[in-house]
Amino acid sequence: MNDFDINKLVRKNVALMQPYSSARDEYKNYDHQMVFLDANENSFAGSVGRYPDPQQTILKAELAKLKNICMDTILLGNGSDEVIDLIFRAFCEPGKDNVITLPPTYGMYGVLASLNDIENREVLLTDDFQPNVTAIFEKADANTKIIFLCSPNNPTGNAFSDESIRELVENFNGLIVLDEAYIDFSGSKSWLDEIVDYPNLLIIQTLSKARGMAGLRVGMLLAQPAVIALLNKIKPPYNVNILSQQQGFAGLQKTRQFDTHLDLIKESRRKLIEELPQIKFIQKVYPSDANFILIKVDHAGLRYRQLLQLGIVVRDRSSQPLCENCLRITIGTPQENQTLMNALKTL
Repeated sequence: MNDFDINKLVRKNVALMQPYSSARDEYKNYDHQMVFLDANENSFAGSVGRYPDPQQTILKAELAKLKNICMDTILLGNGSDEVIDLIFRAFCEPGKDNVITLPPTYGMYGVLASLNDIENREVLLTDDFQPNVTAIFEKADANTKIIFLCSPNNPTGNAFSDESIRELVENFNGLIVLDEAYIDFSGSKSWLDEIVDYPNLLIIQTLSKARGMAGLRVGMLLAQPAVIALLNKIKPPYNVNILSQQQGFAGLQKTRQFDTHLDLIKESRRKLIEELPQIKFIQKVYPSDANFILIKVDHAGLRYRQLLQLGIVVRDRSSQPLCENCLRITIGTPQENQTLMNALKTL
């Protein structure tokens, strides 16, 4: 991809626009005690009365240290959904361009494509839930701007093969958005180190899953600085609030808790995958690289309702291609997992 030029892919109006400059963009020194009279804030309201750092400097610096990357390769958003939306807005011309998604997969790719008036061309995964690379290239044309890959994939739980991902990254002259929301639970290695070599590779990660901070709504895009600079032009100035920045930073300090919980989730996943086939109406338990397990049952709607009556909420994924009569079960605490197994044995 040495001949790849991100500036040829960006929408013309985005390339030409000047970003909004907020008061906190103009004054960036947060280390000194200053009298801030520049942003029309309520000076009586304390810290939450001040606008947050629009570039989330402290949180980004901590993430850069943890991931051994440079800060200028990080964009933070109000959840990963905002990050995905920004990618659509920057690179896809409404009513003209298209993207490719691989069902069954995360539904917001398609929702945001519709919202931005972008055609979503779907290419089903293979029977073993891997990308059909040949079919993907057959579906792509000159107006295909993005291919979305979710690995480990939601709702199937499996990671895509490195061979499939590499073939797409090296041969598609558009953007590969690789959603690694569940990568911490996987035995597969993140593709983060590869963004140095692939200017068309955009990686999405999050604080919501393994880091256990879903309520903060902090998603991140990891890509080459040229991509991050373009998206910084169009992001809302204060898209990550001050409480999320502060709590996100504090949460990243809890490394021992993170390691303990991650190990416990992986062990609980192993145990559930071993025990679930003992339930007579469970027909298949799929392999998982995520913090959830996809199972095939005799009648998903019935089993979903029965569990609901017992106070247990799972997800019926039967509406998704290749997932007929499938339930998706999140790995809970050991007590929650045991409650689930006890309930399943009574049905």
